[in-house]
Amino acid sequence: MDNILRINTRTRTIQYETTPESYLKTGGRGLIAKILLDEVDPACEPLGRHNKLIFAMGLLTGTNVSSASRVCIGAKSPLTQGIKESNSGGTTAMRLAQMGLKAMILEEQPEDDHWHYVKISKGACSLEPAEAYLGMGTGEFCDAIHKLYPGAAVSCIGPVGEMLYSSAGIATTDADHKPGRFSGRGGLGAVMGSKKIKGIVVLGKDTMPLADKEGFMAALKTYTSVVKDAPSTLNYRTLGTASMVRIMNGHGGLPTHNFSLGRFDGMDQICGETIFDVITERGGDGRTSHACMPGCVIQCSNIYPDIEGKAIVSPLEYENLGLLGSNLGISDLDTVARLNALCNDMGIDTIETGAAIGVAMEAGVAAFGDSEAALGFMEDIRRGTVLGRVLGNGAVVTGKVFGIRNVPAVNGQAMPAYDPRAIKGMGVTYATSPMGADHTYGATARAQIEQASSVGQAELSFSTQKNMAVYDTLGFCIFCSGAVGNQHQLIADLINARYGWSVDVPWLKSIGEETLKNEHLFNQKAGFTKAHYKMPECFTERVLPGVNTVFDVGQEELEQVVEAHLEGRRTLKP
Repeated sequence: MDNILRINTRTRTIQYETTPESYLKTGGRGLIAKILLDEVDPACEPLGRHNKLIFAMGLLTGTNVSSASRVCIGAKSPLTQGIKESNSGGTTAMRLAQMGLKAMILEEQPEDDHWHYVKISKGACSLEPAEAYLGMGTGEFCDAIHKLYPGAAVSCIGPVGEMLYSSAGIATTDADHKPGRFSGRGGLGAVMGSKKIKGIVVLGKDTMPLADKEGFMAALKTYTSVVKDAPSTLNYRTLGTASMVRIMNGHGGLPTHNFSLGRFDGMDQICGETIFDVITERGGDGRTSHACMPGCVIQCSNIYPDIEGKAIVSPLEYENLGLLGSNLGISDLDTVARLNALCNDMGIDTIETGAAIGVAMEAGVAAFGDSEAALGFMEDIRRGTVLGRVLGNGAVVTGKVFGIRNVPAVNGQAMPAYDPRAIKGMGVTYATSPMGADHTYGATARAQIEQASSVGQAELSFSTQKNMAVYDTLGFCIFCSGAVGNQHQLIADLINARYGWSVDVPWLKSIGEETLKNEHLFNQKAGFTKAHYKMPECFTERVLPGVNTVFDVGQEELEQVVEAHLEGRRTLKP
């Protein structure tokens, strides 16, 4: 049976516990919500001793099901002051699951200044001294760890996590042992830093037990074929998420100059097609297709090289092109890649950082399009200057310091690269998600609807949020949804063969509904009301040029979405 590993960072005691029965049929994001509700005071200080940092594995994590081993990490967020789960690819979740763990909980807070990293192997765990690694970027730390433990899976924080920036994330190593996969949103790296844990190091691997091996392998064969041959997979494998640059520019929803425009004159220089051509031409370390976790058949990632063919960053994705590129008026791909790489190495969220710098540029701290200034800001962030600390604590803090009202954020968290006035379903997700502005909790940008119309957007976001809660609880990548969105029975078959259960499609839907209900309940206990779930006035009153509209989904509709989630309803209207 999978266990829960509990590490008390104050007493430095380590316990393996049998998973409670009430936790057995959930995982990932759903398990995080349950544990936080059961064990964490929603009114606690996010960086204080009462918060807990949870690594939770999905129900199919650790098996050889493609794209089902994302690591889900959660806590109360120092950025939103509510619940936060952020997941990423990489190898850590797969290895933790193979070590027999359903979850790992870091709790309490040291009373001294000693830092540690957690070392985990089959049936064993220890806290190892980490003072020698303080100040290291994620790349340097992982290189040092791999010299000690070749092939280990690693999740770690960079220097900004040590400095407790609210934008700090947690980096996870991919199949090439590079820490380019990020649980970036919500400041979870600061929570890890508050517990003086530099990294999680997982040694060894194992085969997951299967209740019905023959049935599992049959379902897996069908699943793999469906995902591999899906049209959405071909698109992701060719251009990755960067294909969205051209699509969003066409919709007028590409964030430009601090979300003041929806189309970018330099779009052609940073679009997916150009990235593909540059990677192909430069060769060397470059890869137009790359898997972020072992066994993934989608392979939406890439490796972007410099002119000499040496890797700058992996991956270079749409959100980073939007927030660190067009949002800052920067159309030079190499600069965007370097900004992305600097964020990764210091361990800070690219979305929040790009949004914060955009706000500072609107304030006149630098001009839009000033690449050298943007790179200089990154140095400020790493060094911890006053300006760096302002930017590193996010777009909302930056707006307050510089007196800027046009701040693209909801509940303290910056918006990803979809302007909600043009992509209104995404705007509903930003406004009503329990996580603050976050596209992955209800991505509607590819839906075949009139994106700039307010009609039907609340219903679309509501149903999409429920679907994503299912995938996040299972440990699946969002990009599987395009392939298996209408074949949930296939997922149920895999779960039943893995555990010997008899779940069905309605049960799958119910775990998504339960997850959202628990998350909103946590926020309600933390002090959130329906009035918290709204779009800021700079988007409801400021017209987006080119699209000539504002975000006009009514507050009553937004509140209906939140109410329906709190009540665990299957439909938006009772």
